[in-house]
Amino acid sequence: MLTRLHNSLGLRTNPQIFFVSAAIVVVFSALMVLVPGAMQAGFGAVAAWIAGNLGWFYVLAITGMILFAFGIAFSRYGRLKLGDDDATPEYSGLAWFGMLFAAGMGATLMFWGVAEPVSHFADPPMYGTEPETVQAASEAMGIANFHLGLHMWGIFIVPALAFAYFTYKRKLPPRMSSAFQPLIGEKIHGPIGKAIDILAVVATIFGISVSVGQGALQINSGANIMFSVPIAGWVQAAILAIITAVALMSVIAGLDKGVKRLSYINITIAIALLIYILMFGATTQAVQGTVESIGQYLAMIPALAFFNTTWGESDWTGDWAVFYFAWTATWAPFVGMFIARISRGRTIRQFVLGVLLLPTAFTFIWLGVMGVNAFKLELAGEANFVETIVEEGDIPGSLFQFLGHFPLLEVTSMVALICITVFFITSIDSAALVIDSMSSGYDDVGPTRQRVFWAISIGLVCTVLLTTTGEESLSALQEVIKVIGLPVTMMMFLQALCLVRAVREDYGGLAPIRTRQWKPVIPIEEYHRRAGEDEHDISDYSMRPAYEEGTEPEFDRWEPRGVPTAGPADRVRSEHPTGSEAADKTSG
Repeated sequence: MLTRLHNSLGLRTNPQIFFVSAAIVVVFSALMVLVPGAMQAGFGAVAAWIAGNLGWFYVLAITGMILFAFGIAFSRYGRLKLGDDDATPEYSGLAWFGMLFAAGMGATLMFWGVAEPVSHFADPPMYGTEPETVQAASEAMGIANFHLGLHMWGIFIVPALAFAYFTYKRKLPPRMSSAFQPLIGEKIHGPIGKAIDILAVVATIFGISVSVGQGALQINSGANIMFSVPIAGWVQAAILAIITAVALMSVIAGLDKGVKRLSYINITIAIALLIYILMFGATTQAVQGTVESIGQYLAMIPALAFFNTTWGESDWTGDWAVFYFAWTATWAPFVGMFIARISRGRTIRQFVLGVLLLPTAFTFIWLGVMGVNAFKLELAGEANFVETIVEEGDIPGSLFQFLGHFPLLEVTSMVALICITVFFITSIDSAALVIDSMSSGYDDVGPTRQRVFWAISIGLVCTVLLTTTGEESLSALQEVIKVIGLPVTMMMFLQALCLVRAVREDYGGLAPIRTRQWKPVIPIEEYHRRAGEDEHDISDYSMRPAYEEGTEPEFDRWEPRGVPTAGPADRVRSEHPTGSEAADKTSG
């Protein structure tokens, strides 16, 4: 039935993944409208249990991911390319960094860049530190760098690397389930694989919805300061409608025309705002403080990487570390696949170092300039950020309160509003493209209606969460994320295991490294469709043989198309080769 409905709508996806994911979104949205109190209480109870009992797991898991990433980067496998051995990067270094920053962290820095350092300054988690002191300010910078720097990107790195390797090296469908092929084999195409992909799609929708929801709150606060627009649910719903509508136009434009152009605009505006704060703020002190904050981070990271507030009375780990890491985990399928798409042709070592270090370096600079200037104003008595941000809870308005202490407030606030809006448009744009790939299994762009549907789904979930939870909207967003992020984080360990098994199988022992080359086996109708398009080299594909109706697998088993010069023996994995394919298969 699902297949008939799928075909009648003219879709090009996997019916089970598409319709089950869509049903989860619709049911969740309906329940949030009908019984918002019960839903919020349920998610709140589960989130509290996770934070209280599994906070240690999140902290330990993310530290393990970073160690794993650096380990594989500097091992002999670090020279393997994410793609064919002769593949070259599709994007320049600047374009690559711009898309990394815009898709992964830009919106987070705009929202938390001032609020987080001030929060830790007012309520330091480290044992024995007095609040609102110079020591508290120094530690707050190190903690902010910890949450928004290397550890946040360490969550992205494993799924991103797994997506890139299995999609572009082994030519498996661009889905989260493909990363589990060394572990479950052909079951990635069965119910287990589809369940993994449904989880990835749903996690992405909710993760992006939380980010866009925070953006709507922040834009509402900025509009309130600039234009006296009331802070209300209907205003935030209108903001979401506008952001989603603009994102739809970018979605229709496609990856190169949409995301790349918006990424350039994004990074330019963000850097311009950063330079402005640096020039008109405490320039020398900001530079000194940024350098010192890096040292403070390096000094604190051994403790923070395993810190669980075991002896403290506060729930700091649950409120901050668990939320951040769970939130980032829900982004990981989306950001991971997006990073994989723009990183094709780079080596594993280039990929790991670039993804971990470049955005982290920019994060240090951003937090240093914003945080040091905020602390200077607070300690000098010229501002009262602790009262407004921490005591009154006006986190969404923190950036605009900060800008109010600099000249040209109207101009800088408008620039900040544009920057925030573009960041979230980029997030929806990128997410729609990636979710479409995860639900279809094709790396090329599918029908526009599919991407439009996913963009609207993100806007729907976000609108429902904001408008049904009232003043508790921010905490409601965080509670949902803590629940959904747990299974995604657990799956990252299995992805890391599968990746190690895959690179060991494909590695060639002699320099220059030669590896198995894989080609996808696609349905007959898809083979002929691509044969008629100029952008596809049909020799890169194998045609799947015909099956009796109802017995055909969604994808055949992947198969090697060549044997590395000094690599392991070729093991034939296709059970249904065509005559020409069977003739091509040899043993190493």
